Amino acid sequence: MKIVAIIPARYASSRFPGKPLADICGKPMVWWVYNRVKKSNKIDEIYVATDDERVEDICKGYGINVIMTANDIGTSTERLHVVSQSVNADLYICINGDEPLIDYRDIEKIIPSSYDGEGVFVRNLMTKIRTSPGVVDFTNIKVVTDKNNNALLFSRSPIPYPKGSLDYDYYKHVGVLIYNKKALEFFATTKKGKLESIEDVNEIRFLENGITIEMVEVGADTLSVDTPKDLEKVISVIKERGEDKW
Repeated sequence: MKIVAIIPARYASSRFPGKPLADICGKPMVWWVYNRVKKSNKIDEIYVATDDERVEDICKGYGINVIMTANDIGTSTERLHVVSQSVNADLYICINGDEPLIDYRDIEKIIPSSYDGEGVFVRNLMTKIRTSPGVVDFTNIKVVTDKNNNALLFSRSPIPYPKGSLDYDYYKHVGVLIYNKKALEFFATTKKGKLESIEDVNEIRFLENGITIEMVEVGADTLSVDTPKDLEKVISVIKERGEDKW
């Protein structure tokens, strides 16, 4: 089973332009993500998929495998689909380029122990939200699952609403997903549905069309960088861990 990891690194973020190249202790954010993924011996190949020559140049300078994609691609999932047309694999792992604290051992948990290649295959990591501000932060995409840990709904709002009980832990999706080629083709050839348009969450496209997304819980203490304030927190964590000289 060949596993390829792809790190989408779009330059023109609306809230944080140039985010993939944001400096973290002397190295660009995309370097941190790539090198955390690189620690895994279960991933056969790793690529950064970008739409900007500045990111491409930096990646090449650090010896990072990089693939240029068009700048009019709307989602990270579509960017993976483009890469899958030229890079062959059984499964493709998407690691968002704004997850510089991601642990490779958590990434490995999304890889199935066996895979028959049939049908559309999608999995997503999730982790418990440990702070009240994290629950109401719309950049944290909350997920509710059924008893088998299959996703029922993703939302930027706090779900479920605790009317009947407070005995509940909130979960957010982690920016690590795994797809087979059929899943990427489905996403790329299927129009955005009403709920996806409202929430602006890619994964809802599968749910709106009756496709199961299995959620895999990890104890990830991760933080996606959506704003410069998030970047400050990441830098603080890396320094606390003594990784700033890595």
